[in-house]
Amino acid sequence: MSKSILIVDDSASLRQVVSIALKQAGYHTLEACDGRDALSKLNGQKIHLIISDVNMPNMDGIAFVQAAKQKAEYRFTPVIMLTTEAGEGMKQRGQAAGAKAWVVKPFQPAQMLAAVSKLIAP
Repeated sequence: MSKSILIVDDSASLRQVVSIALKQAGYHTLEACDGRDALSKLNGQKIHLIISDVNMPNMDGIAFVQAAKQKAEYRFTPVIMLTTEAGEGMKQRGQAAGAKAWVVKPFQPAQMLAAVSKLIAP
């Protein structure tokens, strides 16, 4: 059975690009348009990895990761932040919230897949 990855980004086109790359690499994907939508998808089903943007409406990526880590079944789920934010302060906030990797947009799918494969095997 393939590993499930939740993609959280307010850009539908970016979610699609990430999803296509992950599916081609053998992963199963779920999508959410912001942090609030993503939290609703964390309903007990097994999620092996979360890829989240930082800047989104309703609930940003940092607040989403903090909320996701409060749920016992997702406390140890690895998180990759995929964002235009490259500042050290924002990276530190993401790391403090629980992010394990930081990929800056624009990105190459191979770069993102390398980060994914370091955190979970296909």
